[in-house]
Amino acid sequence: METASEPPPPLPQAPDALVARLRAGDRRALARAITWIEDQDPRGAAVAAAMFRESGTAHLTGFTGPPGVGKSSLLGAMVGDLRARSDAQVGIVSVDPSSPFTHGAVLGDRIRLAEHFLDPGVFIRSMGTRGHLGGVAEATLQVALLLDASGRQEVFIETVGVGQSEIEVASLADTVVLVLMPGSGDAVQALKAGIMEVPDVIVINKADHPATRTLRQQVRSVLTLGGPREWLPPIVETQATTGEGVGRLWEVIGEHRDFLAAEGRLEARRRDSIEREIFTLASSRAQRFLEQQVAEDPQLGELLAAVHHRTLDPVSCVERLF
Repeated sequence: METASEPPPPLPQAPDALVARLRAGDRRALARAITWIEDQDPRGAAVAAAMFRESGTAHLTGFTGPPGVGKSSLLGAMVGDLRARSDAQVGIVSVDPSSPFTHGAVLGDRIRLAEHFLDPGVFIRSMGTRGHLGGVAEATLQVALLLDASGRQEVFIETVGVGQSEIEVASLADTVVLVLMPGSGDAVQALKAGIMEVPDVIVINKADHPATRTLRQQVRSVLTLGGPREWLPPIVETQATTGEGVGRLWEVIGEHRDFLAAEGRLEARRRDSIEREIFTLASSRAQRFLEQQVAEDPQLGELLAAVHHRTLDPVSCVERLF
């Protein structure tokens, strides 16, 4: 007679104990730690601090681009190809729009990349932007580093398509992949200089479209406007639904890794990434602190009221707040 399997043991609430479970490969412990980080729970900061020394081995690849171009489908095809030919452990952070009511991710990991959800070698986490500009949640890099430290060799960051402000993803990833789709007005917007300075690899997905050749020519024209570069982003055509071009995309990403490995470029890029994250976190905390002080101190509140009444200009208000 079969007996029901015993429920898993409860997760510890102490950061040190959770770190031990993380190092043992416990996926539930990883999920709990990420939740703490998203919720700005002090225990999350403690876990991230304890695990930080063990990060730095995974390659972070960012996927960005307008909505609807097939970023999730392409990422799913790439992960499937990788898992079919190796036992590499994969971590995926999908940054979704936040619900205005719950502040959680509108789209879930059971919907996107669903074919990999039950793969024990793939850990997928959806995160809400929670109003953070740039299409990237404040905690994204912290979560990516935690995935790195927990033994994932490949970490992917997929960001919500919001336009030019999405260039923030460049400060998070070692390799940035910009995904475009032919025949889309959004693609034309993405060809603006602010976006085209960001990617290391450019993908034209849904390449069976008749307008693929036109888009490729437009991309090449824009790339030549910026003058000479150390690394000129290759253009790869793919069809995520069939897997066509995925192998070539992996080759190009590998070539970019080799480029970064030479002359200390990877170390320099990661140093810049960490420094930007430090200043981003500091700015966010400073804003929360100022907002709290204004809410609690009537005299500071009067400064804002003076701006509303046009008796004080915004710049002078900021100087007095500081």
